[in-house]
Amino acid sequence: MLYMFSQETEWLLVEKYNGEKSDAFFADVARLEAGEPLAYLIGSIPFLNTTIYLTSHPLIPRPETEYWVEKAITAIKETQNLTERTMHVLDLCAGSGCIGVAVGHALPASTIHFAEIDAAHLPTITHNCEENGLHEARRRIVQSDLFSGLKTEPQLRYDFILSNPPYIDPEVDRAEASVKAHEPALALYGGYAGMELIARTITEAPNFLLPHGQLWLEHEPEQTELIVELAEPYFTVTIHKDQYGVKRFSELVLQ
Repeated sequence: MLYMFSQETEWLLVEKYNGEKSDAFFADVARLEAGEPLAYLIGSIPFLNTTIYLTSHPLIPRPETEYWVEKAITAIKETQNLTERTMHVLDLCAGSGCIGVAVGHALPASTIHFAEIDAAHLPTITHNCEENGLHEARRRIVQSDLFSGLKTEPQLRYDFILSNPPYIDPEVDRAEASVKAHEPALALYGGYAGMELIARTITEAPNFLLPHGQLWLEHEPEQTELIVELAEPYFTVTIHKDQYGVKRFSELVLQ
């Protein structure tokens, strides 16, 4: 049988099968043609200078997220240089843990906490930490609905909270069919106007940030006005564009 190999099938062949066209490879090609994401078939995806494993099928990290996390890492390094102390960072709505793992890899002296509501993803986060050198002494992984699992420690405060929360409006769902079919709805849909978790994060984050701490949020461009309105009582707000010129993430500095 002749196969027309797309770029994705070539990646699958090289990354997972070392160029060997086995029966298992052709079975995966069929799954790929049926719409299953390539990253799930390969089982991992590069993210900045780390490898993120997707064993539990969390949300697949996107280039847009990679772009702003790199900017956040630069900001964290600048703050670390100014304060000359260890940075404490929270990856909120962690999913695979890609954000926190990338930060921990880039800043070897930092401590990283992960908060994720879905218990199925906690072993994936642990595995990604171990595979990328973020060992137990520098991390904490908590099953938590946003900040709820962190409230047992009233003195807990972070320099930076980084979050890619669910922000798709279910009434205006532009997600691709393969995304809706295969990626976790819990990580995609953010309730009314896609803003429910974003709003909770903005209003609760001041209780978990150190003075002048920062909250970085990914969101839809249409949500920027609501974010500014919600955040301005607590934060100085800067809206940033991603690499495609889309208003994709906000930098909120606690006043």
